[in-house]
Amino acid sequence: MRNTARLLATAGLSLLLVLPAAAQQERVIRFGHLNNADHPVSFGVKRFAELLAAKSGGKLKVQEYPASQLGNELQQQSALQGGVQQMSAPATTSLAGIVKEFGLVDFPFAVTSFEQADALLDGPLGQALIARLPEKGLVALGYWDLGFRNVTNSKRPIAKPEDFDGLKLRVIPNPVFLDTFKAFKANPVPMPFAELYGALEAKAVDGQENPFAVILSNKMFEVQKYVSATNHVYAANIVLVSKKFWDQLTPAEQKMMHDAANEARGYQRQVSRAAAQRSVGDLQAKGMAYNEIAPAELARMQQIAKPVIEKFAATYDPAIVKLYNSELARIRK
Repeated sequence: MRNTARLLATAGLSLLLVLPAAAQQERVIRFGHLNNADHPVSFGVKRFAELLAAKSGGKLKVQEYPASQLGNELQQQSALQGGVQQMSAPATTSLAGIVKEFGLVDFPFAVTSFEQADALLDGPLGQALIARLPEKGLVALGYWDLGFRNVTNSKRPIAKPEDFDGLKLRVIPNPVFLDTFKAFKANPVPMPFAELYGALEAKAVDGQENPFAVILSNKMFEVQKYVSATNHVYAANIVLVSKKFWDQLTPAEQKMMHDAANEARGYQRQVSRAAAQRSVGDLQAKGMAYNEIAPAELARMQQIAKPVIEKFAATYDPAIVKLYNSELARIRK
């Protein structure tokens, strides 16, 4: 009798242990982004989806919506805040409207290598910025690679600061970008990414700036002649989750999401950087004229951009700016 009672108790305990996993409901995660399905951001989403499915036993399902299917960056941001969409992976630039200190990531010529970029974003500064998002209805799971941004246009190669003079360039609708290109005497035009190709084709703008892989994936070689390796800012994507959705998840599910994002990050960065390297040759093969910038001219561009950095830094939270400067000093050693 005692043995039977012990067996029943053990069986009951086992059942209790099994129940939470069995009771875990299926969830569909709508993951939107701006890039085409052949872009490294899309490869990152696919890897994240695979990892999350494996960790959750197929209960957490990711549906990818590439190529602005769910709207532009700000529309998707609003959908996340409202709980209508579960995830997105926009450029960090799009967050400056709700947490202005994200503008620090857009400061021109701040980092010169991928190693420096990763150290800055994965370290205390990147985490301090992420910590400001939940109160805005967003949760971030880390940073992915978009790459160094470079200028294309239909008029002339950019080899020195004066070559920007009068060029009508589409830029991300972001104050740091607008002021940076105004300092170069260009005519910056803020415009959603989804409208860019049409504007280039119609010659409503002369050029634009994006990482090499984005330029290739979006066939800008069809409507642009010159691509110049300005490397004026390092761009990152940020993996965002709707806080309304996040708060519905169990702690175990939240951990699965974090772990899958962390594991996908290294893969996405590797794929993205390999693609950037290949893209230069591919763009030239498609007929684009490619040029690099002499170090002396790059140094002149950095000097021209300096007042822009000082202007915006003065408007940000001093504690975050101090952290940013100390982190830059650390990673540049």
